[in-house]
Amino acid sequence: MANSIETALYVVASPIGNLDDITFRAVDVLKKVDVIASEDTRNTSVLLDKYSIKTKLVSYHKFNEVSKIEFFLDYLKNNKPVALVSDAGTPLISDPGNILVEAILKEGFRVIPIPGACAVTTLLSAVDRKDEDFKFIGFLPKSSNQIQEIIQKNNFENLVFYESPNRLLKTLEIIKEISPDKKISVARELTKKFEEIKTLKAEEIIEYYKKNTLKGEIAVLLHKNEQKNEIDIDEKIKKLKALNLKDKEIASIVSVLYDVNKNIVYKKCLQN
Repeated sequence: MANSIETALYVVASPIGNLDDITFRAVDVLKKVDVIASEDTRNTSVLLDKYSIKTKLVSYHKFNEVSKIEFFLDYLKNNKPVALVSDAGTPLISDPGNILVEAILKEGFRVIPIPGACAVTTLLSAVDRKDEDFKFIGFLPKSSNQIQEIIQKNNFENLVFYESPNRLLKTLEIIKEISPDKKISVARELTKKFEEIKTLKAEEIIEYYKKNTLKGEIAVLLHKNEQKNEIDIDEKIKKLKALNLKDKEIASIVSVLYDVNKNIVYKKCLQN
C-alpha cells in the first residue's frame, strides 16, 4: 500500500445516522487498510462512497462470523491490516465482532480501537441523570418474565438497553406494571432528521407512543429509583413469614413499603 499502517485489526466506529459523524482518523484508517469486514456491505458502501473510500468490502455478520475468522487472519499473516465496522455505531456493542477480536488477539495481533459514535453514550449525553453510573445490557430478552426479572433486579441502577420499534410498547407496559413511577428516557432516530428524545414516567411515555409513529433504532434509559439502598426482597419475605403472615399479606406489605410490584412479591412468596 502507498500509505502503510500497522498490521492490526482496526475496530472502527461508524455513524449511527448522520454520515457526518465520523472522525478524520476513521476515514484515514478505512482508506489505508486492505479489507473492511462489514456487518452490512450495502450500508457501509453508502458511507464509503461519501468519503471516496475504495477499500475492499467483505460481509461479516453473526451468521458467518466463525467461518470468516481464517479469511481475515490470512490478511494479517500476510502483513495486510483489516478494519471491522458494524451496521452503525461501535462494533461489539450489541453487534458482531467479539469472536473475531478474540481469535486475532490469540494469534498475537493487535486490536486497535478507532472511537466514534455510539447510541448508548449519545443518549446518556442528552438526558438529565442523578449520577454518572449506568449499566448497559444490550437488547432485552423476548420473554416477559425475563424482562420483569431484569427490571426488578436493576431497579436502583440507571439501566440502558436497545429495543426495536415493534416491541417497545410491550416492554414499556412491563416496566409500568413493575414500577409505574419510574422515569424513562426513550431516544429514537438519534443524529437523524427526526431525532427525538423523550423523558417521562412509564404511563405517560406509553400514551405518547400510542399516538406517535415508532420508527428507527431505539435506545432506552430507565432512570434509577431514588431509594439509596436496594432491598433484599427474599430477606423481607423470610422475616414476615416468621411472623406467620399469609403470602398475600406479605405481598401487600412489601409492595407498599418498598415500591415493588405486588404480583412479583407474591410469586417470590410461593417460591419460598
